[in-house]
Parts: sequence; C-alpha cells; structure tokens
Amino acid sequence: MAALVALGIAVLGSAASAEVVKYKATLNGASEVPANAEKGTGTGAFDFDTQTKTLTWTVTYSGLTGPARAAHIHGSAAQGANAPPIIPFPQPASPIKGSAKLTDAQVQSLETGMLYVNVHTAAHPAGEIRGQIEK
Repeated sequence: MAALVALGIAVLGSAASAEVVKYKATLNGASEVPANAEKGTGTGAFDFDTQTKTLTWTVTYSGLTGPARAAHIHGSAAQGANAPPIIPFPQPASPIKGSAKLTDAQVQSLETGMLYVNVHTAAHPAGEIRGQIEK
C-alpha cells in the first residue's frame, strides 16, 4: 500500500512540474531582413510543453503578394538578423497548424527570443512577412 501511495505521489509530482508556456508572433514585411513595404500581415500562437519539449503552433496570415511558397521557423537569430530554417512547415497555406519536438538548443533559442517565423512568396523568396517568437 505504501508503494502505491509513493507511486501516486511520484506521478502527481511529475505531472505538476509540466507547464505549457505561451508564445506569440506578429508577422509583417517591416520585420523582414531586409524590410519590405508589402501589406501582408499575420499572427502566430505557440504553445510550448516544457515536459515533452513539444512546440505547437497556429500561424495565420493574409494580404500577401501571392500564394505562400514556403513557411518555416528560423533560428537562432535576434530581431534584425537572419538565420537558416530549422522547422519547415509542410503546408504553408493559412492557417498553418502543426507541432514539433524541439532539441535542447532550440528550446534555449525559444526561451531567449531567438526564433522567428516567416512566410515566403514568389515576389519575396527570402520571406515576405516575419515575426519574432516571444512571450
């Protein structure tokens, strides 16, 4: 009986330590590097499960110069700097929904504001709109 109580406490203790941290991104052409004057905008909502290291997202956008050709999470880079894509979105059409398990380095980049999301079009193959992922 004592073993079952100890097991129950251990399970509850680990569940209690799990946390979902919310992040957001505001996407626009002015945040691209280099910036552009396009009218497209977007938002991203991100939930990070600290126990499983899983990042879940919904990114929506509108007003682009044409269809999205690609969209990714990039890192590690501060606002105003570029970095390579680290998490591609298989389907770039809005709304973009998905999830990925992050590496320890990616978790560090997320927690320090060094990840961003951007959407690429034919007119802007390097990215038409971009937003830093932050709390």
